[in-house]
Amino acid sequence: MQMYIATVVLSVILAALLVFSGIGKLRHDPKQMGVMKAINFPEDQVWWLAIIEFTGALGLLLGLWAWPIGLAAVIGVIMYFIGALIFHLRAHDKNIGPAIVIIVLAVVTMVMRLTSI
Repeated sequence: MQMYIATVVLSVILAALLVFSGIGKLRHDPKQMGVMKAINFPEDQVWWLAIIEFTGALGLLLGLWAWPIGLAAVIGVIMYFIGALIFHLRAHDKNIGPAIVIIVLAVVTMVMRLTSI
């Protein structure tokens, strides 16, 4: 039961981070748009990233009741942020901390989800 509670807490935190990030992208937050410019991501396509983040957040939350959905969502989140990390590294952008933190949080969430099945 404790593993499940930890999984719920981590899933909710990760989902909240994804929603917060997605909202920033939809609002064209100057800080996020600066990052998009630094990694040469087209500003008119940023809404796609927000949709992916919202979908990941929804999958994480739905996965609390249906573990396969949660597992698929957390794997998708990991892949998304590995892609983000690659974009940053290719552009020689040193602002990789947030992507690494979310990857680590997502991996821990995935391990907790697998051990609480």
